[in-house]
Amino acid sequence: CVVKAAHVLSEVAKNEEMKTPCTEADLVPILIPLLESRDQEMLLHIGRAIGHICYDNRDLQEELVKIGVIPSLVRILTDYAESEPLVHVALLALYNLADLDTAKEALSKTNVAEQLMKHLRGAVNHERLEIVFEILQALAENGKAPFGSVGGVPEVLSEILLRLQASSQAEDTCTVKAASDLIVSLLLGGKKGNTYKLKVAKNNAKALVSILSRYKNGQGKDYLNSQFALFTSITVFLTSLTCSVLLLSSDGNCLQMVQLGVIHQLLDLLEKHVQSEDTVQHAALSALQNLAIPVVSKVQMLEEGVAERIEALLRSETPPVQLKLLGTLRMLADGQADAAEILGQDPTLLNRLVQWCNTNNHTGIRGEANHLLASILHHNRSQEVVKAILEAQGVKHLVSMATSEHAATQNEALNALAVTLFTYFSEILEESFKESQLVQCLQKLLQDDNTSPEVKYNSMGLLCRFLNSGDLRQEIEEDKIKATLEQLCSHSNANVVKAAATTLDVLRGET
Repeated sequence: CVVKAAHVLSEVAKNEEMKTPCTEADLVPILIPLLESRDQEMLLHIGRAIGHICYDNRDLQEELVKIGVIPSLVRILTDYAESEPLVHVALLALYNLADLDTAKEALSKTNVAEQLMKHLRGAVNHERLEIVFEILQALAENGKAPFGSVGGVPEVLSEILLRLQASSQAEDTCTVKAASDLIVSLLLGGKKGNTYKLKVAKNNAKALVSILSRYKNGQGKDYLNSQFALFTSITVFLTSLTCSVLLLSSDGNCLQMVQLGVIHQLLDLLEKHVQSEDTVQHAALSALQNLAIPVVSKVQMLEEGVAERIEALLRSETPPVQLKLLGTLRMLADGQADAAEILGQDPTLLNRLVQWCNTNNHTGIRGEANHLLASILHHNRSQEVVKAILEAQGVKHLVSMATSEHAATQNEALNALAVTLFTYFSEILEESFKESQLVQCLQKLLQDDNTSPEVKYNSMGLLCRFLNSGDLRQEIEEDKIKATLEQLCSHSNANVVKAAATTLDVLRGET
């Protein structure tokens, strides 16, 4: 009798006009306990009735979660996994509730992730895949689901990417997008451990390399370009986030991605999104920066003209884009004299860097521009590069950089200034030092008790070089640096003491 009544109710609730009477009769709280029944037919009708009554009614859905429907639905998935109708009803109910914060919290306290992965492996139709992915996505966004304890999640997701990547059907593309979104959430989630993220990233990287290799090696480059457009928002996005998480310097997948054309796809994507601040842009920028870390990737990127394309993108007026691109250029120049030479002799880039060094609107961009100037000098010490930076009036910003509160930044600036001195000491450079009050800057660094011993040591190295210049020597003598040097002769650091004694000897004309 109860089963028949439940059947009738589930049919009645299908009618839009009958939902309000069912709601006003307060049927939902009465029906929930019946979900504990062991009668599968009863569960099927009760589940359908609740679903029909609560569909598109957020208040009722919140009430459902509050009175404990989530554990009952998960129990149905667990206990009746072989019953297709019951599984469908339970999944559909969870799907309709998944966007509620209260439902996400309740789901995170169950073993639903394990059950969902079982159904994901066995899913054959697109509707089932869509439902399961939607619920998994809600769990991933909540950040509390124990995905790390559920075996095979990364493997299943990469298998789906590989299985469907060659399909041109719209439904398969939607499934790939859903799998991609879930991988994104797993890579970005703050609650999961780095070991698990690394596992997700490695599996994802292998799938992406396989996809790219298939298009490039199997179909030819033209086919790669045309077919890749279908996956631009998916594959490139995933690549970006994978590169952000994966320890690329120790993984050959990085070089493979560069060789397969990912860099230019990322740059194409950036050119379309350069004026917008969205997740795709952020991911692509992060990927570029991380792909530029390994030496083998730097060489490949430089040969393909990546530096020039990045410089063109610097015309953007969007601060996050500027910041990331500057960081990418610095990564490319790191340890690469050729890259530093290209950047250091580009007047347009240098003038833009100097403008950013002057900006007060974004301290991050100002700092990154200073770091790039110093890095160019550190990795390419040619007279041509020094002259170009001097002509762009970049030296004064290196002096300003030396006044930073951070010892590493101070040393970076001092080393760059030393390069200019030893490479191209001239009247123009000397005048630039005087205008930027470099001697006074060094005096403050030497007098400050908080200045690190290494910074003091490097400061005195510059002073020794200045003493060969009449005008700068006069400034040193007028600023009474001698007294400061004498005090440093009793410093606790032996290297500082030695440098102070040497500088005093040069100042007195004894060496």
